[in-house]
Amino acid sequence: MTRFVALIRGINVGRAKRVAMADLRRTIEKLGYRDVATALNSGNVIFSAAVRTGASAARRIESAIASELGFDVRVAVLSGPDLHAVIRENALSQADTEPSRFFVCVFADPDCGSLLKPLTRKDWTPEMLGVGRRAAYLWCPNGSAHSPLNAAVNGLIGRQATSRNWATMKRLEELVLADA
Repeated sequence: MTRFVALIRGINVGRAKRVAMADLRRTIEKLGYRDVATALNSGNVIFSAAVRTGASAARRIESAIASELGFDVRVAVLSGPDLHAVIRENALSQADTEPSRFFVCVFADPDCGSLLKPLTRKDWTPEMLGVGRRAAYLWCPNGSAHSPLNAAVNGLIGRQATSRNWATMKRLEELVLADA
């Protein structure tokens, strides 16, 4: 069995798309995944699967959430080793200094990174951008709500990715790898 995390964009954040965690777990369990657990109450689901999965699991989860819970969402699925690689690829040192202002934007489709290349040539000071194989890394010292960098990234890839702050990503890594 391999452990995975599904990062669901937009579910259980703010007032829109509120879902009871028990309902979300049941929806994922109906797909045949095992050891299903929600984490950190913001659209993160950890589960086990017997075979290597990823994009196919993401599409299955998106469809199940649409049919069972009535929400059109995007999902990125990472195995424990893939999640560890996303964390390891971060080259910006700000992540550990103020993790609540450092964001990892995980691509639902790995090809999204190429869309962000033009943004890497711009000076975003005091903000910073790094782009890896499966994620973009955004340092937003004034928060993400009014960040020009966050707006530019979302303008280019929008629903094709979902963001978590560094503290959440590190905690998800601990949870996924703890059971591996």
